Amino acid sequence: MEEDVAWSHEIDGERDGDQFDRSERAALRRVVGLSTELEDVTEVEYRQLRLERVVLVGVWTTGTAQDADNSLAELAALAETAGALVLDGVIQRRDKPDAATYIGSGKALELRDIVLESGADTVICDGELSPGQLIQLEDVVKVKVIDRTALILDIFAQHAKSREGKAQVALAQMQYMLPRLRGWGQSLSRQMGGGRGGLATRGPGETKIETDRRRIREKMAKMRREIAEMKTGREIKRQERRRNKVPSVAIAGYTNAGKSSLLNRLTGAGVLVENALFATLDPTVRRAETPSGRLYTLADTVGFVRHLPHHLVEAFRSTMEEVGDADLILHVVDGSHPDPEEQLAAVREVIRDVGATDVPEIVVINKADAADPLVLQRLLRVEKRSIAVSARTGRGIEQLLTLIDDELPRPSVEVEALVPYTHGKLVARAHTEGEVISEEHTAEGTLLKVRVHEELAADLAPYTPAPAA
Repeated sequence: MEEDVAWSHEIDGERDGDQFDRSERAALRRVVGLSTELEDVTEVEYRQLRLERVVLVGVWTTGTAQDADNSLAELAALAETAGALVLDGVIQRRDKPDAATYIGSGKALELRDIVLESGADTVICDGELSPGQLIQLEDVVKVKVIDRTALILDIFAQHAKSREGKAQVALAQMQYMLPRLRGWGQSLSRQMGGGRGGLATRGPGETKIETDRRRIREKMAKMRREIAEMKTGREIKRQERRRNKVPSVAIAGYTNAGKSSLLNRLTGAGVLVENALFATLDPTVRRAETPSGRLYTLADTVGFVRHLPHHLVEAFRSTMEEVGDADLILHVVDGSHPDPEEQLAAVREVIRDVGATDVPEIVVINKADAADPLVLQRLLRVEKRSIAVSARTGRGIEQLLTLIDDELPRPSVEVEALVPYTHGKLVARAHTEGEVISEEHTAEGTLLKVRVHEELAADLAPYTPAPAA
């Protein structure tokens, strides 16, 4: 039957997106350009360790084909950061992931052929697989299968340096592992139970897998106690900063957006900068100063990513509290990324999870020197409080410092005081805790006009000059 209305590419193409035949929709579609295999023999010799050879698999359920390709490209970057060699990547178009094998039994057999053809020893799925999906897909492809969550946890385990960071990663890994424990053969046999041994045994006792689960739960409880103790130390430092009325600024953003580079540019902190995902895990707090001379702290936080595993959000909640307790968030986004808006949405989702939605935010569009000017214009137009900078070249940094100065909360009370030279500590506190408007040295002491908080205003009140008769 003929259609009443003709299909128009200009109208329907934009509305429906890419059009595929039934066979094309169901097929595994290869994503070109993901392979990181080296051809130059000198580069191959440089890599002395044998890397895991992986094939990536994604399920495209919503969005456009470009969105699906971008997601798999990000998975390839994660795999490379973890030390894997990406050989191939395929995407399956379906309404929802298959409950048994993630991509369906037929496509799992096709994936096995791709694995055999490429010589891969690992398959990485772009999603979080249930224990059942993991086991059944491994049974078909005959090589190790891991999911996106396990991959991110592996990267975190490699990059954690501090005691707290290692403990948080270990807790997240155990939370992930607990429902995925497997046993076979004698591993499932029961231990002797009840009584004191010999003929007095009663009941079948625990299986080996039950014993493993119990031990992991005990380790998790111990790890949570250790993290809570370490959290106390950071909380004391935060209370000290609050007591001294030092404003705090937190740098948050997508992984590899340039947060550490921005911290180094603003404070000279010397933090590790690397073109890799999750290069920085442990929060770094540095002292900084605005152009007007006001002191504040600048905290670099762990990077976020789309579909950040909830195990990590829970484990790193104490670290992410730096964002929730800040007076201002510098939300850094990579202006050269193919889809910066999606990065912004992913980070804001995590910020909402840690309860920091009420903190004022400045969107810092980094890598402006490498970004498309049209993309920069679009972001600056959509994000009302935003600025384009380049941490590498220094472009826009002065304007950013001025914007931070304007956005930071200011002391609420304006005071004029003549402080005797014997009370120089009050003058020093006015400089560190308040905002000095004017300062004059007279014969009687230092004449200050400052904007300070209530506590310091009360200390300066006895030195307020009497009004002229």
